[in-house]
Amino acid sequence: MRTGSKRYFVIFVLPTLIAFLIAFVIPFVLGLFLSFTEFTTVSDAVFVGFSNYIRAFRDDSTFLPALWFTIKFSVISVITINLLAFSLALMLTRNVPGTKLYRTVFFLPNLIGGIVLGYIWQVIINGVLYNFGYSITSDADFGFWGLVILMNWQMIGYMMIIYIAGIQNVPTDILEAARVDGANSFTILRKITIPSVMPSITICLFLTITNSFKLFDQNLSLTAGAPANRTQMVALDIYNTFYSRVGYEGVGQAKAVIFFIIVAIIALAQLKFTRGKEVEH
Repeated sequence: MRTGSKRYFVIFVLPTLIAFLIAFVIPFVLGLFLSFTEFTTVSDAVFVGFSNYIRAFRDDSTFLPALWFTIKFSVISVITINLLAFSLALMLTRNVPGTKLYRTVFFLPNLIGGIVLGYIWQVIINGVLYNFGYSITSDADFGFWGLVILMNWQMIGYMMIIYIAGIQNVPTDILEAARVDGANSFTILRKITIPSVMPSITICLFLTITNSFKLFDQNLSLTAGAPANRTQMVALDIYNTFYSRVGYEGVGQAKAVIFFIIVAIIALAQLKFTRGKEVEH
């Protein structure tokens, strides 16, 4: 059996490996190369060293503000999404009537495309703000909190499902023993439930961090960076640099590489930190 499996291993893996190379590895390597060049098309690329990286910080007034805006947005979103999702998961694992319906309703927003979500929430938020003579693009704070609300509405249900799966796997004998010993609900939550669902917390933190940082569709459709690029996140800034500014294609590619490195470092640090706290049963 093992010999047969090894014989056919390449056949089964090869299609996926080819797709991975074509869709990810080759574009990534090519993009990394283009970040060190000036180009309008791939065929006319001229090597310029680290010039594009220097220009991204020195000659571009939008990159650092967009990065700072993205960091603030990601911190708020990651905290609120995970707290609300975990709270909902706790409530929906306590035999609440209509639990299955609630889970479905909370999960549905995750199935809607980002562009559509942005336009939906733009209509909703502007419908409220117009009563006071404002719109979502009147002030950067409106755009910021609009994006936070949108991200929460989209991601909470997804994270909730993951937390529910983790909570349901907490050993019941440990919970019963804790109750017999006189532990209250808060103690059980802090000492048993949270340590036991650390694998779920690891996954949810990773997903919310990466999705918050790379948010693009929703940012484009909700505010498009207005007013004056003050609600422009890094992904949208890279897009605008690459496609809207002549001679800045290489700079846009350099920004993409810098952004990838930042997100990778943060995500890997989070994985290492939370995995170290996981409890094995």
